[in-house]
Amino acid sequence: MTLTPRQWFAQALASGDLIQAPGVYDGIMARLVQQAGFKAAYMTGAGTAISNGLPDYGLMTMTEMVANAARIAQAAEIAVIADADTGFGNELNVTRAVREYERAGVVAIHIEDQGFPKKCGHLDDKEIVPMPDFTAKIRAAVAARKDPDFKIIARTDARAPVGFDEAIKRANAAMAAGADIAFVEAPQTMEELAAVPKLVDGPCVFNLVYGGKTPVVSLDQIAEMGFRLAIMPDVLWREIVMVCEKTLAVIAQGELPDQTTGLKVKDLFARAGADEWDALRTRFADPNQQAAE
Repeated sequence: MTLTPRQWFAQALASGDLIQAPGVYDGIMARLVQQAGFKAAYMTGAGTAISNGLPDYGLMTMTEMVANAARIAQAAEIAVIADADTGFGNELNVTRAVREYERAGVVAIHIEDQGFPKKCGHLDDKEIVPMPDFTAKIRAAVAARKDPDFKIIARTDARAPVGFDEAIKRANAAMAAGADIAFVEAPQTMEELAAVPKLVDGPCVFNLVYGGKTPVVSLDQIAEMGFRLAIMPDVLWREIVMVCEKTLAVIAQGELPDQTTGLKVKDLFARAGADEWDALRTRFADPNQQAAE
C-alpha cells in the first residue's frame, strides 16, 4: 500500500532518522526538491513573504499563507511542512488555521510564541507572549485537527528575549500540552544546540539559516545530536536571489547571459511535468477515429 505524505512523515518521525526538508516557496521549487530525491519540503514563511516582495515581519495573512501551502502540496508528491507563524491570533484563529492548513494537504505546521505581528526568528527585538497563552494555542491546535497524522510543531522564540533555560521550559510545556514536535528557535552556541534534543521531551526541529544566530553545522552533526527534522528555509531562495541579481547586473550593462549553456525551454517545462501533460493530449482520443486514420 502506498503511504500518503502524512503517513510517511509520521512513520519517518517515529523511525528516529533525520528528515531533511529544503525550504520552498512555490510549486516548481517543490517539484525540484522531489526530483532531487527528497521526501519532504518546508514551506518557508520568510520565503513566502519575500516572494511577495515583503520582509518576514508577519505581514502575510493566514489566507495567503494557506493558499501558498496548498499550491506547494499539490505540486509535488512529498511531505510539506508549513510555517503557520503565531497561528494568526488567539485560540480561535489557531483553530481555523489548523483546519485550513489540514485541508490544504500539508503534513505539519509550526506555531510560535511570538507576539503578533511576529518577525523572522533570527532577527533582533523579538517579543514573546506569556507561556499560558502559548500553551493554550497548542492545546487549541491539537484539538482542531481531524487527522492524527497531521503534526503540530510548537516553536518557541524565547531564547533571545529571556534565555535558553526559559526556551527549554516552554518547549517542554508545549509538548505536555500535546504538541508532536518541539522547535527551539535560534540557539546561539554549539553547546546550546547540542543540548536541545537532550533537554526536550520529544522530537526536535533544527532550523538551518545561513548568517543567522545559530551556528551552521552539517546534516550529519545535526543527526548525531539527536534532531529529528532539519528545515532549511533559505538554502534555495538565497541562491535564487543572488543569481537573479548577478544576471540582472549583466543585462543592465547591455549584455545578455550566456544562452549556449544551461537549460533549454523544453528542459524547463520537463521540470514542471510536461511529459505527464503531453501524454494526456493523446490518452483520451477517440479509438474509432484513430482506427479510421
